[in-house]
Amino acid sequence: MEDRLPALRDELHVDLCILNGENLADGVGITPKLADKMLASGVDAITLGNHVWRRGEIVPYLKESERVIRPANLSRRAPGRGLAFVTAADGTEVAVANLIGSLFIGPPVGPFEVIDDLIDEARVRTPVIVVDMHAEATSEKVAMARWLDGKVTAVIGTHTHVQTNDARVQPGGTAAITDAGMTGPHDSVIGVQAELAIRQMRTGMPVRFETASDDVRIEGVLVECDADGRATRCETVRVSVA
Repeated sequence: MEDRLPALRDELHVDLCILNGENLADGVGITPKLADKMLASGVDAITLGNHVWRRGEIVPYLKESERVIRPANLSRRAPGRGLAFVTAADGTEVAVANLIGSLFIGPPVGPFEVIDDLIDEARVRTPVIVVDMHAEATSEKVAMARWLDGKVTAVIGTHTHVQTNDARVQPGGTAAITDAGMTGPHDSVIGVQAELAIRQMRTGMPVRFETASDDVRIEGVLVECDADGRATRCETVRVSVA
């Protein structure tokens, strides 16, 4: 990301870059140092997910950060914020919201319980709103995208590490994709050395996972929108960095 992102932003004419940093620290969680590296490399906002607390040093960082956000539907007593406002290269203010799914993850509060208030708060300042829906179940991500159609600019699914083939602009003008994919080693089992993941699945025994290293790709989604926040384009991005 450090090497390729600046040129990729120019190539794709990107005004704003949002990165899900859930697995930056050797595949699990994020550290302040890595967050700062990504922000310095051209990332404008970082969202997180179910591994947000796996690195203890991120806790005080999230208390202060305005551009690294954790899921909004964690405990209201948890440090950090679930909504950020960042400025795009063309001067447009963009709201970035982060949610975590209920199915198979079980956060303290369901995402549908908080999303309406979150969007109301965002719309006071800007009509351009991007939601990272970090969830296991495709049904929950599709449902959130349908509920928010016409209310936000984009609902981008993350978490499952496999880029889906459903990038689209919905009838109400909201871009959506079930999963933006994985930036990392694709010669793997969703980033883990394949032989280790297979050993655990075949034996049912604990195995210490190690991050794989081959066939590294940057994956994501490119969204274009008008000044009123309505999306006009939603396409997947896949770049080999081998």
